[in-house]
Amino acid sequence: MTVAPPTAPAPPRVAALDVARGVAILGTLATNIWIFTDPQGFVGYLDGGARAAVTSPAWRAVEQVAQQLAQGKFLGLLTLMFGIGLELQRRSAARTGRAWPGRYWVRALLLLLDGLLHYLLVAEFDVLMGYAVTAVVVAAVLARSERVQRRWMVGAALAHAAVLVLLATALGTASPAPGGVRLDPDPYASGSFGDLVLFRLENLGLFRAEVVLVQALSVAAFLLGAHLVRAGVLDEEGGALRRRLLLLGAVALPVDLLLGITGGTAGLVLARYGTAPLVALGLLALVVEVVRRRQEPGAVGRRLAEVGRSALSCYVLQNLLASVLCYGWGFGLAARLGPDQRVPGTLLAYLAVAALVVLAAHGWARRGGRGPVEALWHRSARALGAR
Repeated sequence: MTVAPPTAPAPPRVAALDVARGVAILGTLATNIWIFTDPQGFVGYLDGGARAAVTSPAWRAVEQVAQQLAQGKFLGLLTLMFGIGLELQRRSAARTGRAWPGRYWVRALLLLLDGLLHYLLVAEFDVLMGYAVTAVVVAAVLARSERVQRRWMVGAALAHAAVLVLLATALGTASPAPGGVRLDPDPYASGSFGDLVLFRLENLGLFRAEVVLVQALSVAAFLLGAHLVRAGVLDEEGGALRRRLLLLGAVALPVDLLLGITGGTAGLVLARYGTAPLVALGLLALVVEVVRRRQEPGAVGRRLAEVGRSALSCYVLQNLLASVLCYGWGFGLAARLGPDQRVPGTLLAYLAVAALVVLAAHGWARRGGRGPVEALWHRSARALGAR
């Protein structure tokens, strides 16, 4: 009779990670809500038509600051959280004697499928498809030595920096495009649900361009998140590391705001893909430090943690709710808002959608802890992994 070797007990759940994940999810909505309330959706948002139509200087200033405070920071935090999650999964595999990455490709494949469905049915700015591809690469790299991981991380960061400089230079020297984009018919304002799905299929290359653009950045951020876990950013002894990250984020934030608000299209690109990930590092350190210092999480911390524990469900839900609220096949809010109503209407829409997401996450937590998408995803991963 053989006796299986004992395995180490699973470590307790890190509360700071759940809170940080909740902050990242609701923070991405703070960026995406401006896309939903543009009468021409993602196309109009990229063109800046609705922003240019805001006639009140005061509301225009509020919009610029609100958008730039969210632009890229919470997406960067979410990307770091994926890397942290991968490292924790690798540690779990090592603790239980399982090979790594083993069948992780099954999880990545399910994430890719989730992202594809989310892109087609809900939002053309989905990030899950890109994360699925990045996760396969990084999972394999995490099986290598620290030296190899550092080389990949530095190489990916340098590749991203080169692409970013070239892109910003091209945008800064290009002549302004004449006129604005005009969708006729506009599938966002007057199209059916099926019209929008068809529109996303027809413009797959355009709408997925950002996913390709940020692949090097995503690889670097995933690996950096894993490295920070090993460096102790989540531990009691990681206070000095967290202070350095906080300082980095504090220095990067005013530069980011200046670039995004006054730098035109080139400055916005440099901020979103250059300084915003640095601010995200400070944001991660801030959340971990605050959670570690508090004896009790408080009502806000508990609600954020519940969103973080059902992050995938909340991400899909908030985009679905915003779609129903803003698009023509739903309540059509985006087309109803006039120029002077757009900014306050967008802020109110954010608060309404965020509140519904928090309530849903609270309900899921009381019933069993997992969101519906996570539950389905987990069962599918187990079934496919077994087969």
